[in-house]
Amino acid sequence: MLDFIQILLSNFTSLNKTALETLKTILYFSIFKYPLKKEEIHSYTNHIDMAQTEAELQSLVADKILMQVDDFYVYGSDLDCVPRRLKGNVMAQKAIVIAQRKAALIAKFPFVEAVGISGSLSKGYYDKDSDIDFFVVTRPNKLWICRTFLILYKKIFLLNSRKYFCVNYFISSAQLKISEQNRFTATEIKTLIPLQGDITFAKFYAENNWVNDYFQSFRPDLKQVARIKKPYFTAVLELLLNNFVGHGIDYIFRCLTLFRWHAKFDYLADEDFRVALKSTKNVSKHHPSNFQKKVLLSLNAKLEEVRLKFNLALPKEHV
Repeated sequence: MLDFIQILLSNFTSLNKTALETLKTILYFSIFKYPLKKEEIHSYTNHIDMAQTEAELQSLVADKILMQVDDFYVYGSDLDCVPRRLKGNVMAQKAIVIAQRKAALIAKFPFVEAVGISGSLSKGYYDKDSDIDFFVVTRPNKLWICRTFLILYKKIFLLNSRKYFCVNYFISSAQLKISEQNRFTATEIKTLIPLQGDITFAKFYAENNWVNDYFQSFRPDLKQVARIKKPYFTAVLELLLNNFVGHGIDYIFRCLTLFRWHAKFDYLADEDFRVALKSTKNVSKHHPSNFQKKVLLSLNAKLEEVRLKFNLALPKEHV
């Protein structure tokens, strides 16, 4: 009899943990006031069977941990998040057309190997306060030259406006694997919209298959990703700088940028600076607000809230 009870408790605990993983997905997106549909929630789990996700959602609604508003599942009392999302989805359809044109332009710059959309637009949301964020992969040893050309273009021709041209994350194809592996970066990779550079993106996703530890059903579709063709002028410039002179210029641009950032963001702790403004040979991030850390801290705060209100203990995320 005792063994039977232990088995029941074991099964209950196992089910409870998986249900909590479903809840964690909804909590994560609630930080952005972005409610999800059943199919979307399922895609952010390790469940193979949709019925398992449906059962967990029904249980969470029955226990009044979640509310169902039309097709959306909402945590908390912010019911305005549903019309907000719907409006943002409509605006995103227009913004994505602009983003595709900008991505094609970025792909023409020297040493660009791939371009994708990240940030809120990659998740299908855009509003009057949004930027269009681009994720750029460059040729090895040329990241900082590429970045400098793009920043100069933004400053000179776009009057430093980042509204439709926010290039704040670069990696080189020599280091495609993202070093910070957590729910935030996994979500960003899953939602990334690759637009230019099909071959490089195929390698990128292969290097970052750790995302499947979070979302088992993640299968990127590269059929619509364009292959980059460089204009004549760009090809000539790449040829001229594809030597030790180009390597030296790249190193100088990196040092100058890093010196400026250290002076401008001297209020950041060293650890925060290394993550939010990573400036290595193969990575350049310009996230002075350390958005990744803020999101994970916010998620952990929601996990603690759920523990106190509903006596449900979810493992916290590493920040």
